[in-house]
Amino acid sequence: MMARLIKAEFRKLVTTRLWLWLLLASAAWAAGYCGLAISLSQRPGGLTPPLASAAGQHALFAIGAGGAAPLAAILAAAGVAGEFRHRTAAATFLATPRRAQVIAAKLVTYLLAGAGYALACCAVSAALALPWLAARGIHVSLAGNGNLAVLGAVVISAALFGMTGAGLGALLGSEVPTMGHRPRRRRHRGHRPQGHHLTQLPTAASTRSGSRYMLPGIQVRARPAASLSGARPAARGRQCRSVAAGRHAPARRKGAAARAEGCARL
Repeated sequence: MMARLIKAEFRKLVTTRLWLWLLLASAAWAAGYCGLAISLSQRPGGLTPPLASAAGQHALFAIGAGGAAPLAAILAAAGVAGEFRHRTAAATFLATPRRAQVIAAKLVTYLLAGAGYALACCAVSAALALPWLAARGIHVSLAGNGNLAVLGAVVISAALFGMTGAGLGALLGSEVPTMGHRPRRRRHRGHRPQGHHLTQLPTAASTRSGSRYMLPGIQVRARPAASLSGARPAARGRQCRSVAAGRHAPARRKGAAARAEGCARL
């Protein structure tokens, strides 16, 4: 079940171009910072440690690849909150009416997306920094000087940023009031409203067990239970007969008065 939900969340994620633009932005940040830091490293009085030292290499990889973390959080928050705001999460909750499982799948999806963003930025930083520093006589090893631990910390932090953004998006999206203002409609004679605004959608399983599943932040248009059991057409027929009887009542009273007047004249 969870594997299917995570696959569906990934499919929804890649159907938009937001993830691609944010990935390109994070890669551009990593490349730009590495290029700027390496080009300014030989100037006296620099703000960062020398790149030949372990501290300088740590700062280079941490700041360069660390730009993926806030962008992963933005991607997750925008994706999850947008589903609740635009009511596109209704299909997901109708297919899987388990709020905990759906939210957990979203968290795992954006956790992996944040880790992927960080790995891409680490690859860009390493591909740019290693040959450039080697040309300047500074040989950097990713496995030495604790650089591998720094890159791992960057990946973990970006993954946590993505999961946090997804959680915030779900929290803000679920706090949107589910009962909206119903527009006033013109009522005709004999008109009866066809449905009600509900925030709970009864399913076949929930109807048998007597439980309902909440659709957070989604306004569902459903018919009353009477229409599902077949009692609605009979009630509508009785209503139509009563309306018809009410319409013809003045004519019958007028005919009865005319007959009484004729009898009185005789």
